[in-house]
Amino acid sequence: MMQLARAVLLALEPEQAHCLTLQALKLLPPQRPAPDDPCLGVNVLGLAFPNPLGMAAGFDKNAEVHNVLLRLGFGFTEIGTVTPLSQPGNPRPRVFRLPAAGAVINRLGFNGAGHAAALAHLKAAPPRGIVGVNIGANKLSTDRPHDYLLGIAAFAAIASYFTINISSPNTPGLRDLQGEAELDDLLARIQDARAALPRRPPVLLKIAPDLTLAALDAIVQLALKHRLDGMIVANTTVQRPQELLHLQHASETGGLSGRPLMAPSTRMLAETFARAGRQLVLIGVGGIDSGATAYAKICAGADLVQLYTGIIYQGPGLIAAMKRDLIKLLARDGHTSINQAVGTKSHEWVG
Repeated sequence: MMQLARAVLLALEPEQAHCLTLQALKLLPPQRPAPDDPCLGVNVLGLAFPNPLGMAAGFDKNAEVHNVLLRLGFGFTEIGTVTPLSQPGNPRPRVFRLPAAGAVINRLGFNGAGHAAALAHLKAAPPRGIVGVNIGANKLSTDRPHDYLLGIAAFAAIASYFTINISSPNTPGLRDLQGEAELDDLLARIQDARAALPRRPPVLLKIAPDLTLAALDAIVQLALKHRLDGMIVANTTVQRPQELLHLQHASETGGLSGRPLMAPSTRMLAETFARAGRQLVLIGVGGIDSGATAYAKICAGADLVQLYTGIIYQGPGLIAAMKRDLIKLLARDGHTSINQAVGTKSHEWVG
């Protein structure tokens, strides 16, 4: 039945399929996930993750199914990107599948219901596990840094952690916030706002895979300067590998995710690990669709990993399969925990 449902969904227009998936998940009966093998547990950010697999932002933009995703076996999930005000995003069509490449191109543009709606959903269904909040800025905002401060204030009482998303390619000018001066100002303002709150969730910065190494140098230095808790590496890419160009939809504008992103995002992850070491918690994302690719991210420097496009093509059964494979890979390499594997092969991706 799972295979049949997946085939039906993949036959539909991508956004229609996504909406139907959300509605179907809401109908799943409550159930407790099976306990994870202790070797998969990760303790970082002051949080105890039962396993290192997270649902990346973009799937549950408005916090509609966060608890369902946790029940499906994810170790954590991330809602958003949420913006202060609701906005429709970019014109449709704006999501395109490249199934032969295991990839997706999207130019959604932070479509969502806004802070108030997402917060209402979280309060109506309090998180029963680790739920991060990915915050962004409205397209028409005249003070984008202030939009991030509004996000910190709105969700500080309920977020397990915050992700500062300055790396989406689908909001014009947003990636400019990755510039050294702009980012220095933004992070200073965010940390000042956070320091004034009674509860202070960890803050992570999500970056693009298309940065130069010089730009990465500056970003890591600023992350350390402002005492961020971690970084998420990396968002979608605007690059198009040569081998994709013959595929239908490959020329569509937007961010490319999925299998073609595995190598460039893992390289950026390893370069980040080479600069920060264990001073920052790193979450690897981009191209993960198996236990082997998740493990490669961990060995490149990731404490945790996130996926989304892999679920589109393989369905929720992928999570259990990945956990089984991670246990085998850890044992193969003589590790008794995820922590022992972090960064052990980062040198293979650097340089």
